[in-house]
Amino acid sequence: MDYRKHRADESIEDYLETILFLHKKNGQVRSIDIATEMSFTKASVSVAMKNLREKGYITMADNGYITLTPSGQSRAEDVLDRHTILSQWLMSLGVSEEIALVDACRVEHDLSPESFEAIKKAVQSKLGI
Repeated sequence: MDYRKHRADESIEDYLETILFLHKKNGQVRSIDIATEMSFTKASVSVAMKNLREKGYITMADNGYITLTPSGQSRAEDVLDRHTILSQWLMSLGVSEEIALVDACRVEHDLSPESFEAIKKAVQSKLGI
């Protein structure tokens, strides 16, 4: 696996997940909101937003508001689903919420679809969701 490509994909997913989270929380998202949430510089976020626009994951209005495209929304929801299920699973095993959220973020990008689906079924069965 090309490590640089993997890191780039992970970064894209983190940004998309953050945009989705902020949109659900605030109703609208600007680059400064992303920078604040992720503790990144405005310059770093600006470069990332250009990359996301070029890949067709977001659009930016003239007033600076960011919207996920259908493909961006789909990928963001997939990552958020992975994050949610994995953190719930870890917490159900007795891991503290703080650690579970951090570890879920680490794992969500690397877990195979097959393993994730198995964990998802187990979590849904155990937690009745």
